[in-house]
Parts: sequence; C-alpha cells; structure tokens
Amino acid sequence: MSNYFMRPDQPPAYRPTYTESASGQAIHSHPEFQSLRNGYRRFAAASTAVAVGGFLLYILLSNFAPGIMNQPIAGHLTLGLTLGLGQFVVMGVTVWRYVRRMRTHFDPVARGLRAQSEQRRPGQRPPAEQTGPRPRSTGEYRTW
Repeated sequence: MSNYFMRPDQPPAYRPTYTESASGQAIHSHPEFQSLRNGYRRFAAASTAVAVGGFLLYILLSNFAPGIMNQPIAGHLTLGLTLGLGQFVVMGVTVWRYVRRMRTHFDPVARGLRAQSEQRRPGQRPPAEQTGPRPRSTGEYRTW
C-alpha cells in the first residue's frame, strides 16, 4: 500500500521527511556560487547559439540557395550533403566542449562549494541529521 494516503475518504497523510537545510539556501547567496551560475549560463547560451545557428544556417541555405547546395564536390557528393553531414560534427564538437568545460571549470568549483556547505559547524549536527533521511523511491508515482 502506498504511504501517501491512508484511505480514499481521508486527506493526504504523506509528510516528507526531507527538507532543504538552511545551509542549502545560504549557498545561493554565496558570491562564488553566483559566479559559477553566471559563467554556466554564458557558456550554455554560447554553445546553444553555435549549435542552433549552424543548423539554422544549413536550413536557410537549403531553402534560399539551392544552386550553392547542389554544387558537386566529388561524384554524387554535393556541398549540401557535406554540410548536412557536418551537422553531426558540429553537435559532436559542441558536446565535447561542453563536457570538457564542465569537468575543468565548473565541477571543481561546485565540489568545493558542496564540501564547504556540508562541513560541520561547532555545536551543530550535519544537515542530514537535522532534516532527516531522504525518502526512498518505491517505484510508485505520487498522486497529488
């Protein structure tokens, strides 16, 4: 039986035991976190613009410059087909740069911030003991 309702005619009885600790909320105002978030947003916006811009350029060339796209390169291989296959290369390079950037620039700072927020303060219990354990997944969907 689900732990969300006791009976169909009664109001919900589920009370989650996990709540975000005060240190988790305080991290959002940390200047290093703000810098990390702003840097991530700039990088994600630039990566998205390159990937979507390349695809949009390909679509626009296909529609408005069919003469250029139909130029043969070698045998039956045309410039349009080469640019279309190049979209896979653009996506691959974009993903590769994203993963490399996350591992080298953002992940170390995020790990440092996490470690800093999880440190014990004198006279306080760690956040997991303050807030209780996280609810375990039972594989069921919640009914709201």
